[in-house]
Amino acid sequence: MIGKVIAHGETRESALKRMHTALSEMVIDGIKTNIPLQRDLVVDARFMEGGVNIHYLEKKLGLQH
Repeated sequence: MIGKVIAHGETRESALKRMHTALSEMVIDGIKTNIPLQRDLVVDARFMEGGVNIHYLEKKLGLQH
């Protein structure tokens, strides 16, 4: 792990907006990161609603049938 980004807000929506901004501004050179996946997740409708678990990510990535 290179680092961890934590965003907070008064609501889930505001925290997700802050996280999206942080991920959009983040630059890490020289290695492959999962930043594109994280950016996709914070604007994913089901994720934004809440209540998803690791199995949701597995399905989204096509790792679970």
